[in-house]
Amino acid sequence: MNTIFSGAFALLCLSATFANAGDGHFWTVEDDFDNVTFSVESAILDAGLVIDHTSHTGEMLERTKGDVGATRTIFTAADVFSFCSSKVSRAVMEIDPANVQFCPYNVFVFERPEEPGQITVGFRDYPEGEMDMVEDLLGGIIKEALGLD
Repeated sequence: MNTIFSGAFALLCLSATFANAGDGHFWTVEDDFDNVTFSVESAILDAGLVIDHTSHTGEMLERTKGDVGATRTIFTAADVFSFCSSKVSRAVMEIDPANVQFCPYNVFVFERPEEPGQITVGFRDYPEGEMDMVEDLLGGIIKEALGLD
């Protein structure tokens, strides 16, 4: 890792905040969107997982806002990474096969135009119980990406 990136990453790590909003888990950092998405993508891959799809939700909403009669820009940028873990998925689905409804798992990253440089990273809330394993996996990936572990 080069020195400039190391310094920027250290600043990102020091400024992360966490919030659990009842319907999701969110961390906010001060950094560049591309740096944060790169870190999240790398943490997912470093965990031995394969990203099935990256949804560029922010781009889609901006591109189509006129088509739906909207004028407001919701996100400066927003991506959602979708992936599964064979180990965790098997564990939660052996307990209850209906847990298939939650796979693949998603980690989102977004920046709002009202808060430039404030990048939010997170995941949805899952039912308590066996799905805590999924939340532990996703939280661990985000903490790794933000240097909080």
